[in-house]
Amino acid sequence: MNERAMDLPRSAVDQNWPHVLRWGLVCGLVLVSLCLVGMPVELDKRAIIERHLSLGYLFVLLVPIAIGWVSSTLLVLEGVENRRQGLYDLVTGLVVGLIGGGVLSLLMVALDNWNLRDPLVNWSPQLFRFLTYENGMGFGAAAWLCTGALLGLAGAALHVVPSVVRRTTAFVVFGLFFLSVLEAAISDLSEGFGLESLTDWLYAKKGGLTVTSTIVVGLVIGAASMVTRGRVKAATNRYRDMEGAERQKASMILFVVVAVLCIVLPMFLGKIMNELLANVGIFLLLALGLNIVVGLAGLLDLGYVAFFAVGGYTTAVLTSPNSPWFAPELHFGVALVFVVIAAGLTGLLIGAPVIRMRGDYLAIVTLGFGEIIRLLFMSDWLGPYFGGAQGITNIPGVDLGFATVKGTDPRSVFYLVLVFCAIAIYTSWRLQASRLGRAWMAVREDEQVAEAMGINTVNAKLMAFVVGAVLASFSGAVLAAKVGSIFPTSFMILVSIIILVVVIVGGMGNIAGVLVGSFVLIGVLGGPKQPGLLQEFQNYKLLIYGILLVFMMLKRPEGLVPSARRSRELHQDEFLQDAWLQGDKLESEEEEGTVVTATVSTGEVGGAEE
Repeated sequence: MNERAMDLPRSAVDQNWPHVLRWGLVCGLVLVSLCLVGMPVELDKRAIIERHLSLGYLFVLLVPIAIGWVSSTLLVLEGVENRRQGLYDLVTGLVVGLIGGGVLSLLMVALDNWNLRDPLVNWSPQLFRFLTYENGMGFGAAAWLCTGALLGLAGAALHVVPSVVRRTTAFVVFGLFFLSVLEAAISDLSEGFGLESLTDWLYAKKGGLTVTSTIVVGLVIGAASMVTRGRVKAATNRYRDMEGAERQKASMILFVVVAVLCIVLPMFLGKIMNELLANVGIFLLLALGLNIVVGLAGLLDLGYVAFFAVGGYTTAVLTSPNSPWFAPELHFGVALVFVVIAAGLTGLLIGAPVIRMRGDYLAIVTLGFGEIIRLLFMSDWLGPYFGGAQGITNIPGVDLGFATVKGTDPRSVFYLVLVFCAIAIYTSWRLQASRLGRAWMAVREDEQVAEAMGINTVNAKLMAFVVGAVLASFSGAVLAAKVGSIFPTSFMILVSIIILVVVIVGGMGNIAGVLVGSFVLIGVLGGPKQPGLLQEFQNYKLLIYGILLVFMMLKRPEGLVPSARRSRELHQDEFLQDAWLQGDKLESEEEEGTVVTATVSTGEVGGAEE
């Protein structure tokens, strides 16, 4: 008998109890941590389903489901007998959720008996009322014990139910969630198209989906997921397998569809949504530039905001009449030429000293350069030239002759940003397939091998810094014209961090991934100071950014929309193992074929002899 088979559990209660206890405590600690940072109470203001579910409760309820799923995940080992998942895993999830609910009940007891608001500012009666559903300690403790156990059971059940049920459930849950999150955008868009009656039926007056719309839309999403089962993935794989003229034609069609949507939709949106789209476009432009530096060339640049600042300040000095030292008041188009030159020189200035560095050393030094440039713009030494902490104000908009693009007209700003984003996307696409782009990717994969193959790695790295700097300077120039003023506080190092998170989460080295990352993160959560669709996350966006970054690095380092090449690099060991297994399988099949052929031949010879 296989030794592993003797270790299989004899019954559902024959659990690995230390494992169950550990995950139960993890569940409880995550729940307590969420409560003590104040997120559930703050997000309770945002309704998901009217009078039944708020965003605060949703975040708390998702924790036992996720921990129940993780704790009951079966580690599949090759060559070893593995049990089938069933009642044993359901018991694991149920107990883990029960322990998590118990820890949360202990928090309620502590809230009711002690006052620790001095070290824990969110230790408040409001949190106690939230956890007890405003029905007292006994009801709250019983409710969370039962809720935690049921949700942990539901998380574990996702391993047991058929894949079609799991997929349909995921589609319905996430579809309803995003429909609720996008309430402002959908309402704004329906108003532009004259479909207010649809949103009146879909959303409640105080926000959130109505019960009727939740049921109807959930059924529609579930049916759509059943109909489209496997088709989206098949279409994606078919697109990735295309080559040559066929791939170019499909990409062109996709680009035209996206371009038409970007041009048409803002005409039907209001000022608030156009302002949001303009902010997303500015950060997208930054992310496209950083994607060249980090995603293609593999240079971890944490001081990327320096190029953003150079573009903004150069535009301000050359166009504003309030420039303290030199005020030529040039047109934006003329000033843009000098912006490109200044950004290119700055890219060379920062890139040249660090060109021999790699990895962590490169990141630390570029981080220092980014802070140096911001502090120089803020210093009294350069104050007579760049305004110091007071910055430069009265920056004019972009005069196009027939119209002026300025911050009071968010739609025109969005179209201006759209033009620069189109330039950046086309530039990135062309460079990615060029000789220089292949040199960048070779340096990213293995710099020593690339240098041995004859690639001038110094020039390749410098060109990456220069191209990335120019694209970032475009974003700074647009920001100056949009806001009408420039201050050093607009270029904190946090901007570099957030742009790096956008590139990593979206998919490094992939233009489509950067687009998705910008819309998901900046559009929903917002930028450092810019609000997103969920303004309730304003105080917690950095926490969510950090959690999301850790999760992506552990579970999906290639990003939401990865490039095929980047996926092969990050999962090289898995690809090599699959290739080895496939080769081993082919060899065994060839051996079996040889044996069968030999047997048949022997039989034929024997028959002939007879």
